[in-house]
Amino acid sequence: MNWAVKHAALVAALVASPALAQVPPTSISVTGEAAISAIPDLAQIDGGVTNDAKTAREASEANNKAMGVILLALKSAGIPEKDFQTSQLSLQPQYALNKSGLSPITGFRATNRVAIVVRDVAKIGNVVDTLVTNGANDIGGISFTVSQSSKLLDDARSKAIADARRKAEIYAQAAGISLGAPLSISEESSPSPAAYRKMSAGIASPAPIAPGEETLRISVSVSYEIKPKSP
Repeated sequence: MNWAVKHAALVAALVASPALAQVPPTSISVTGEAAISAIPDLAQIDGGVTNDAKTAREASEANNKAMGVILLALKSAGIPEKDFQTSQLSLQPQYALNKSGLSPITGFRATNRVAIVVRDVAKIGNVVDTLVTNGANDIGGISFTVSQSSKLLDDARSKAIADARRKAEIYAQAAGISLGAPLSISEESSPSPAAYRKMSAGIASPAPIAPGEETLRISVSVSYEIKPKSP
């Protein structure tokens, strides 16, 4: 009997024998989930000033002066210089509306924006009021974060593993098998992003701000070894 005949006979034997062709599963895989909510204790405000003028120089000078007033006001409000940083600086020509042909330049627009870290969320309204009162005409938004998110996420990871084990035990008991040690663990998701809330420049003084809660979520996939249940 040549090699081809022996190979064909072996394949036929495997197909004919369910015990050989079907290998029973050796593991069970589940997903564990956990979520922890926390009140944000940090915020970032993005705001600035935009000026229009006939020439680029006029727009730039007016914008620099206006932003200088805002930065000085932030310092006077007790905000450390390390906690505010320029986030946008631009000077662009403005064109007249023209459906045919080239549109003539009618002026220039200068924009300067600053991102401010607020380490006491109770003072967010006062910071926004400082911006608006001192000439800011563009408040882009507020983002809230939790400074201890790493520790909270570690707690969530432990709870997610416990949740996975609980689910695996339910399946094992229903299937009449015993659950062994974990064979693999992988994190399925990343922390939820911080909320972002749009605001307009026409804000009352001081602005009412509601930080609410941030929910941090973790999902893990775990495979457990399974064994026949002892008699």
